[in-house]
Amino acid sequence: MLQLEQELKNNAYPGRGIVIGRSDDGRKAAIAYFIMGRSVNSRNRVFVTEGEGIRTQAFDPAKLTDPSLVIYAPVRVFAAGQGTDTIVTNGDQTDTVYEGLSRGLTFEQSLRSREFEPDGPNYTPRISGLVHIQDGGFDYCMSILKSNDGDPSCCNRYTFAYDKPAAGEGRFIHTYMHDGNPLPSFQGEPKKVAIQGDIHSFAGMLWESLNEENKVSLFVRFVDIATGRYETRILNKNQ
Repeated sequence: MLQLEQELKNNAYPGRGIVIGRSDDGRKAAIAYFIMGRSVNSRNRVFVTEGEGIRTQAFDPAKLTDPSLVIYAPVRVFAAGQGTDTIVTNGDQTDTVYEGLSRGLTFEQSLRSREFEPDGPNYTPRISGLVHIQDGGFDYCMSILKSNDGDPSCCNRYTFAYDKPAAGEGRFIHTYMHDGNPLPSFQGEPKKVAIQGDIHSFAGMLWESLNEENKVSLFVRFVDIATGRYETRILNKNQ
């Protein structure tokens, strides 16, 4: 099991990342999403609350050049019968999953209509997660849609499902293996990582571990598995 602190400190540019798991006391579902940026357009963002989720917003509207891949709702919550689904993604596929669930599609089925981002030569992967909480239990899924080793003529689709997650254990998926030109897409299954501490110490560790120059915003939510009540922390570099 890897330590998130070291994974992040040893990688100057993982891009955007999703962490999902179970708190070490076993009581909470832990969800984290961070964004980083190398361009002015990517760095000119903040997370703001929208309903039960969040949205990206331009910090300085005058500097916003192309909103298509940087302005979206990373987190939305869908009421699923007696339970709830928290959707977290690195793009507007959050809405695709939400609309798919409302039509009775699964997480995986909903994402079949999408592929990696059209930002060649990087072809940034679309990473997504879904946390389902119901009747005092929870499970989660993760997905990555990416080009075939940089070839945009083929989209490779991977979905990973985790039932009855163990306390103190989570999974971490991010868009890029490391910095580069072009940026190399994430490879392999989501990394097994330790989930430690309460929401404040966990969020603080993540924020301090992200590269100071490239980090932009961080969202962390701990959801009580028994009650569904949640606590959220949002950290923005732009203030």
